[in-house]
Amino acid sequence: MPTYSYRCTECSTAFDIQQAFTEDSLTVCPTCGGSLRKLFSAVGVSFSGSGFYRNDSRATTSSSSPSTPAPAAAPAAAAPAAPSTPAAS
Repeated sequence: MPTYSYRCTECSTAFDIQQAFTEDSLTVCPTCGGSLRKLFSAVGVSFSGSGFYRNDSRATTSSSSPSTPAPAAAPAAAAPAAPSTPAAS
């Protein structure tokens, strides 16, 4: 079950409570009867193991990436053609 943090808007009492997702949020302060606000904070996430980095889960050649054609090779320099002589009749 997740743990939620609440703070009273009147007496500033803060506390954490475990609640199921299906339970309604608390609205009344147990200390003074004032209204409660749910506090949100950063969640600590640890990415460890393989598969979390770009180079961990990809093969060297990926079929899902768009293929780019290889650059066309420059035509080989052709040797200059010998001058043609008119054919004798």
